[in-house]
Amino acid sequence: MNEPATEVSKILLVEDEAFVRDVACEILAEEGYEVLSARTGAEALSLFHQSGPIQLLVTDMVMPGMNGLDLADKLTSLCPGLKTLYMSGYNEDFGDHPVPLKNKDLPFLQKPFTAEALSTKVKEVLSLT
Repeated sequence: MNEPATEVSKILLVEDEAFVRDVACEILAEEGYEVLSARTGAEALSLFHQSGPIQLLVTDMVMPGMNGLDLADKLTSLCPGLKTLYMSGYNEDFGDHPVPLKNKDLPFLQKPFTAEALSTKVKEVLSLT
């Protein structure tokens, strides 16, 4: 386990698959982050309003109801300094779920991922200015 940061970053993790959400939360908590989790975009918005500011949104791209890009847009409008890490198990074209990520330079993590890959990517995104 790595040493936690002196200032604990609060992460909102949004993932509709319970197993992936639980494992990712455990990995991030072991790294010293405060982790809030939600299953849907609507649940994430509600949790955001209840919990106060967060430093990082880690969100699945394809979820029922609201995709990760739309969720990030809504949360960023409420918290302009918010950083976002997108993740997906779909390949580049997201199958039957068109999400315009190809032409954007967005932080992205392909699922399935290792604990090390998630930890490294989160640290990388949090360090962006």
